[in-house]
Order: sequence, then structure tokens, then C-alpha cells
Amino acid sequence: MRLVKKFFEIVMPGVIKPLHALWNEIIGFLFLAIAVFMIRPTWKAYQKLQTDADPGEAIVGLVGGAGLLIVGLIFGIHGFWKARRISKS
Repeated sequence: MRLVKKFFEIVMPGVIKPLHALWNEIIGFLFLAIAVFMIRPTWKAYQKLQTDADPGEAIVGLVGGAGLLIVGLIFGIHGFWKARRISKS
């Protein structure tokens, strides 16, 4: 039993650390993909706001799209930054 415990103490940190970094990279990629996919709807809402006489729907689309774009960028960059920190330590 002692050998099994010692094995896990030695091997598991070497396995969990790369998996943790990989998880953060995957999450970062997904959030950056969300941000990229939100560029076009946000741009369309901005153009509609410029040309439309009734800006109610365009404002909601612009604020929602820009919000998701910004959140996606922030969390995406943070995910890659955290993965880099984990792999360096």
C-alpha cells in the first residue's frame, strides 16, 4: 500500500499539471471562438443602428453582441494566460 501511495505522489502531479494546462487552453479556445463568431452580428447591428430610424432592436443587438465579444476575448485570453502560467511552474 505504501508503494501505491508513493507512486501516486510521484506520478500524479506530472499527469495532472499538463491536463490542467490543456483544459485551460481548450476553454480559452472556445471563448475566443465565441468572440470571433460575435464579430459579424455586432457589426451588422452597428450598421443597422446607423441606417435605421427606430434604433431599439439595433441597440439591443449591438450591446448584446459587443458584450459577448468582450467577454469571449477576456476569458479566452485569460485561459491561455493561465495555461502558460501552469506550464511554467
